[in-house]
Amino acid sequence: MIGDFDYQFFLEVLTGGLLSGVMYSLVAIGFVLIYKTSGVLNFAQGALLLFAALTFVSLVERGVPFALALAATFAIMVALGIGIERAVLRPLTNKPPITLFMATLGLSYIIEGAAQLIWGTQVHGLELGIEDVPLEVGGVLISQFDIFAAAVAAAMVLLLSLFFRYTRIGLSFRAVADDQFAALAVGLKLPLIWASVWAAAGLVALVAGLLWG
Repeated sequence: MIGDFDYQFFLEVLTGGLLSGVMYSLVAIGFVLIYKTSGVLNFAQGALLLFAALTFVSLVERGVPFALALAATFAIMVALGIGIERAVLRPLTNKPPITLFMATLGLSYIIEGAAQLIWGTQVHGLELGIEDVPLEVGGVLISQFDIFAAAVAAAMVLLLSLFFRYTRIGLSFRAVADDQFAALAVGLKLPLIWASVWAAAGLVALVAGLLWG
């Protein structure tokens, strides 16, 4: 400590902020996925994250094994993402951006209301088996769970980056993001791609929901 400035505390706050920033990147990916491919600013991404976390924890609380609960939640989030695209956004294709914005904003309230109706207002604890005990690194205390969550988030970002760069589906997503009319001209099926993007956003919401839960 120099004067009133505590370097150790500063480094702890800085490290915690950086690790949290990596986890926030998952939420950002959900926004970017949908916006770049369809031009929709999805304000329901946070609600999807909440819904994913509550779905998973409710299954675990009912005795469903971790792996099975994870698979079931994944299937539910993919189905929810596809359902949103087909039932809410596809009918609004070519509508003004403000219409799409208001649709996702209203959708966020619907999802949050449904979550409250299903699970109530009580707090649900989510345990992933990682002890939230601080590690001391160079005199700086760092949460073990924050390290784990940041590592998972970073791995997810890396995998998605490789997916978009090297897979056929990922390249199709990028083509639609660059020029929808050109993508349509070369035979890409935009409704299928948009549904796939919303399914991917549901997967990202699941991972982010588990880490933030």
